[in-house]
Amino acid sequence: MAQLPQSLGADLDAYINKGLSDWQLPGLALVIVKDGQVIKLQGYGVKDIQSKTPVDANTHFFIASNSKLFTGTALANLEQQGKLNLNDPITKYFPDYQLYDPINTKLVSIRDMLSHRIGTKTFQGDFTFWNTTLSRSDIMQRMRLLKPSAVFRQEYGYCNSCFMTAGEIIPKVIGQSWEQYVQDSILNRLDMRNSFAASNGIELRSKNIATPYTTSYTGNLNVVPYDKWDNLGPAASIVSNVQDLSQWLLFQLDSGRHNGQRVMPWSTLARTRSINVMTGSFKSSVYPINFRGYGLGVFAADYNGHQLYWHTGGAAGMVSNVCFVPDLKLGIAILTNNDNQNFFEALRYQLLDYFLKVPSSRSQCTNATRFSARHERAALRNCRMAQPCKRTNANAFAGKIHRHLCP
Repeated sequence: MAQLPQSLGADLDAYINKGLSDWQLPGLALVIVKDGQVIKLQGYGVKDIQSKTPVDANTHFFIASNSKLFTGTALANLEQQGKLNLNDPITKYFPDYQLYDPINTKLVSIRDMLSHRIGTKTFQGDFTFWNTTLSRSDIMQRMRLLKPSAVFRQEYGYCNSCFMTAGEIIPKVIGQSWEQYVQDSILNRLDMRNSFAASNGIELRSKNIATPYTTSYTGNLNVVPYDKWDNLGPAASIVSNVQDLSQWLLFQLDSGRHNGQRVMPWSTLARTRSINVMTGSFKSSVYPINFRGYGLGVFAADYNGHQLYWHTGGAAGMVSNVCFVPDLKLGIAILTNNDNQNFFEALRYQLLDYFLKVPSSRSQCTNATRFSARHERAALRNCRMAQPCKRTNANAFAGKIHRHLCP
């Protein structure tokens, strides 16, 4: 493994450890890849506050919606092989499938499902589907009840059941489940053999799984149950670690190669990154971003003049992000086990700015102050006995970040 730049190493560790304390975050795992090499691979804090077992590079976390790019890549690869066309209508494979509008039913394609553009609101229906006993078929049947609030193919509305539906095309075209195809064609071929496509019962299958926590409502760390959402598997169910995700990032940054060997053609990856629906076209008031869009399981944006691809993932008690900047050959993955914090995002942007050699905007820091204040108000409103967040933590985050990360 290559070495992290000396100017960053010690300051980064100190910054992360302080962030864990300030944000009541038990543990965090980080990988940074640069120029074809892993330059940082480390766990911080603990995976369980009772046992105080440290997080390491192999500690499992739910990567949640970071699973979506695996699904988009799988389907783009099947298109490359001539097994399907992303513009195929869903009814070609499921003749009885229906959306709320009969015209949309005839038109809706695999690409539409992978791009969140069927006209429904973000998360519409999702909260009644996950952690239930509903099968994938049951969920697909219920999607006809989701009345759209926007125009089909013109508006973005994040939809987990859409991704699940797209994933269910895989058994129809190759006779193999989404889980098995992702395991065989992606995870195993990238030597991500310590990752799981299905997450139900993961606490019984992994001896190195992070415990999920939240500070929502009370302001104190509380254990929450592991999500059971394999019924939405193609949208959310992969469990991984930063050791394995380093291989995923290197694969993305080497145009579909692994250890110098071609795993998938570049055209497959290019399909996933091509924007199918715009999510924003005005300059951000917080970040150096002007245009944003969604491909097939990944967001795309300009960031300080560079193409940035990323996704976040949120499960009960865990949040994560995975991002890469191809022209800098830079990739970052951050996994955490408290779902009510924004440090995982703040860290990502600080690292991006460091490697892009640009000053970190103060707005990125004050974002933490706003989050902390909002968290404090919510905790006090929902629980009289809640312990409010320490404002000094937010102030420290905003104004005293190590010079190499927030100059």
